[in-house]
Amino acid sequence: MTATDRRTNELGDFLKARRAELTPHQVGLVDTGGRRRKVAGLRREEVAQLAAISVDYLTRLEQGRVQASAAVLVTLIRALRLDDDQQTYLYELAGKTPVRSRRRPAQRVRPAMQRLLDQLTDTPAIVLGRRMDVLAWNAGAAALFTDFGSIPAGHRNYVRLLFTDPAMRSLHVDWADAARSAVASLRMEAARDPGDPELAVLVGELSVKDADFRTWWASHHAASASNGTKHYLHPVAGALVLDCDVWDSPDGSGQRLMVLTAEPGLPSYEGLRILAS
Repeated sequence: MTATDRRTNELGDFLKARRAELTPHQVGLVDTGGRRRKVAGLRREEVAQLAAISVDYLTRLEQGRVQASAAVLVTLIRALRLDDDQQTYLYELAGKTPVRSRRRPAQRVRPAMQRLLDQLTDTPAIVLGRRMDVLAWNAGAAALFTDFGSIPAGHRNYVRLLFTDPAMRSLHVDWADAARSAVASLRMEAARDPGDPELAVLVGELSVKDADFRTWWASHHAASASNGTKHYLHPVAGALVLDCDVWDSPDGSGQRLMVLTAEPGLPSYEGLRILAS
């Protein structure tokens, strides 16, 4: 057995050992299904989904039958919550130079976008950033959707909320259609920045938590909807049929303004006035 083979086997043993030490709760997963777990720690399928890699590839890694690429090491480090020493050890075993992931600048709302948002006092509006993160919102959007300010910034993501927030689910008359559209938009995000590790973590988290997301993501349907009609059933404003328009920022930042409107005189317009009050 060569030195490379030994390191590959040791890397597989290390991944299995670390997987066995983690619980679903530690990585933010809810262990549903009601059946007794057959393995200590995380299942192989759970780690594969968190790392956005196939179960077959993870299996071969753990069995020492394949060498890990640098990109896969990055996602495994995040999925397995490895500390600095564990990361160094993993890179040593893989024979790779530690990847200092390209730090993306913090997302901040463009001043012009914020001014426009502030001036939209009678209609819900949201500023979306990379990965469809919710960067800013007005009072109408908070009244329609949810209190975004009460959500930790790291979890303030439109797609995550659609799949994990019960209030967001019940708000949509046809939640499945809205969720499929959001997943298709997220696919477009992945095409624009395939190396985004935070996107990989988001996809992995939702793939484990929700079977629908897992199915729709695997379908590889991609779309960038710029307009459409949204149907809501709001606990206060009642039934709302709103026109949804999304405008891209002209500066290439990837920020988009989503605005929901209704034609004056229609019941939905009166519903928006109730929300604005």
